[in-house]
Amino acid sequence: MTTKTTTVPAEHQSMFDAVLARLDVAAKIYGLSDEVATILKNPQKQVKVSLPIMMDNGTMRVFEGFRTVHSTILGPSKGGIRYAMDVCDDEVKALSAWMTFKCAVANLPYGGGKGGIKCNPREMSVGELERLTKAYTTAMADVFGVDKDIPAPDMGTSGREMAWLLDAYNKTHRGNFPGVTTGKPVGLGGSLGRDAATGRGVMISTLAALAKMKLDPKKVTAAVQGFGNVGSHASRLLNEQGIKICAIGDHTATLWNENGIDIKAAIEFVKTNNNVLKGFKGGVEIKPEELLTAKVDILVPAALQNVITGEVAQNINAKLIIEGANGPTTPEADPILKDKGIIVVPDILANGGGVTVSYFEWVQNKYGRYWPEAEVNEKHDASMNAAFETVWKNAEQYNTTMRMGAYITALQKVESGIKAKGWY
Repeated sequence: MTTKTTTVPAEHQSMFDAVLARLDVAAKIYGLSDEVATILKNPQKQVKVSLPIMMDNGTMRVFEGFRTVHSTILGPSKGGIRYAMDVCDDEVKALSAWMTFKCAVANLPYGGGKGGIKCNPREMSVGELERLTKAYTTAMADVFGVDKDIPAPDMGTSGREMAWLLDAYNKTHRGNFPGVTTGKPVGLGGSLGRDAATGRGVMISTLAALAKMKLDPKKVTAAVQGFGNVGSHASRLLNEQGIKICAIGDHTATLWNENGIDIKAAIEFVKTNNNVLKGFKGGVEIKPEELLTAKVDILVPAALQNVITGEVAQNINAKLIIEGANGPTTPEADPILKDKGIIVVPDILANGGGVTVSYFEWVQNKYGRYWPEAEVNEKHDASMNAAFETVWKNAEQYNTTMRMGAYITALQKVESGIKAKGWY
């Protein structure tokens, strides 16, 4: 694929600035109208709440909770809830915009939303987390809704928190509304295949890109940064396709083995070791930054945002980057990666498997009929492959990168919705 160089401002003050930088570049390439661009640069709704919670030791703490609805042009807003100390207005605003684009790229009838609570879940008891989740749900009772705004798990949350959210929402609204959240336990209306869906999307995106590059999966190597839900499932599924995983890492340890890491053994170790890699003997320990510049064919950043900076990009050896995390690459790194001929399958495409199966869960909740896991996976793979092909074709048509091709794909869909509905 041939590409043309695109530039973005050298400095960004926030995550949302980074989103706007990419939006501006894609808008110029595509020819987006100023009216639509202005709408997309302004989130539809931002809510901030104070949550007073009685802690186990009898003290009162007040937590900050956030929810941003970026867009409902194409349908109800959709997006996760994260529990972390760095949660803030800017972060959820940026992530909600990414969700708008991600859902549009995946061709789902959703807009974008995102929420979070500023807390450290690792330092809180189960009881404290339940009270916090239910207080947050009650505070957001008028924001959430089956056909309004649909949360899901994200960093620091899981099916457990979604079950608490469902319980609080049902009690507040005096009924049973399983479709108000996705990523629930299967027994409460969750979908089979949801847990591995984001990692599976990374795998499908990788195979699709390798096919375009005419590379045999059984002859390539990979490094995966992050070994939580996304990274561990992505590592396992890529390994099952014959790809040799030479490096893995989490916040406690980063490991290298040129002969390939035993991923199943690593997953079993993590399960029995407080969910951390530290202590696993399947490779030699290296510095975290060395994983990003390791001599492998495929790099999968599946941990935090902004890890591939301009400086890191200069030293990357991989031919292909599959973004499992949200925003792992800074705008400054984009032109550097492009000039090096590295294909980047962007987050709004590569990690769209989670929201795709969330949509399937929502549909199953609405119909009260549930699909076997094989059917979910089949539908997921077809959806992800179709999205990849559309993005690839747009990147070729507009002579640009996969990232810009993904943004253009999203802009085409959202723009058509805005123009069809009109404005005041």
